Amino acid sequence: MTVGIEVVCIGNELLIGKIVNTNAYWLARQATLLGADVRRITVIPDAVEEIASCIREAMARKPQFIVTTGGLGPTFDDKTLQGLAVAFNRKLEVNQKALAMVKQRCFEYVKSRQMPTEIQLTPPRVKMATLPQDAEPINNPIGTAPGVRIDMAGTVLFALPGVPSEMEAIFNEAIEPLLKKAVGDYVFCERSIFVDNMVESRLAPLIDQVMHDNPGVYAKSHPMHSEGKPHIELHLTIRANSEQEPANKLKKALEEFTRLIEEHDGKVYPAF
Repeated sequence: MTVGIEVVCIGNELLIGKIVNTNAYWLARQATLLGADVRRITVIPDAVEEIASCIREAMARKPQFIVTTGGLGPTFDDKTLQGLAVAFNRKLEVNQKALAMVKQRCFEYVKSRQMPTEIQLTPPRVKMATLPQDAEPINNPIGTAPGVRIDMAGTVLFALPGVPSEMEAIFNEAIEPLLKKAVGDYVFCERSIFVDNMVESRLAPLIDQVMHDNPGVYAKSHPMHSEGKPHIELHLTIRANSEQEPANKLKKALEEFTRLIEEHDGKVYPAF
């Protein structure tokens, strides 16, 4: 059984094209390499009802994990925690553990810059520690806003900051070990080859044939025209129990592809 995960990226700046959504790319890649199955990536605005609605819809699909990014900061438009509270029908409350994390990070920041170390817990700082009831704060080793974990109906939700370095640090410390444990001995394998002298429409029936002959293998063609000539990357993936020897299954599928392509006057090159 595969481990399903959904990613929700929150921020008006993503929807207007101000910021490239590198968080979605990074999270999808890391989760996939760990053997999880990324089933959906959603981008929504900084709006409480939009956040709540999106989380409710994701929960209804019952993934094992949901990861959100963005909206945990001190400003007026950081509304993820409010949205989660509405989605889970929980009250917002100052979490003392989270407040201590915020205070410590502020102290470290001013101390490193030789500024006065008396920390005022201003409303914007307290806001970052105001979590949905029974939520668990997660240490942010780089920034001020803690991450958040909420367990509900068999799904574990993690809310991470939108700053990429902070998001990545919390993922590596708190989420990666949990994903590894959940995935168990499932592994993700991938291989690529380059195909010349063959247009994608001629390659399509060969893809159908190889996928039929090799259950579990997924093949995707990526046209990459070079000097006006057909140049295609053929990317093969498989996610399976390690006992099923997925690497050998990919090797067998690649060998069949190579034979079929050469029979159709195409040329195959290894991808390095």
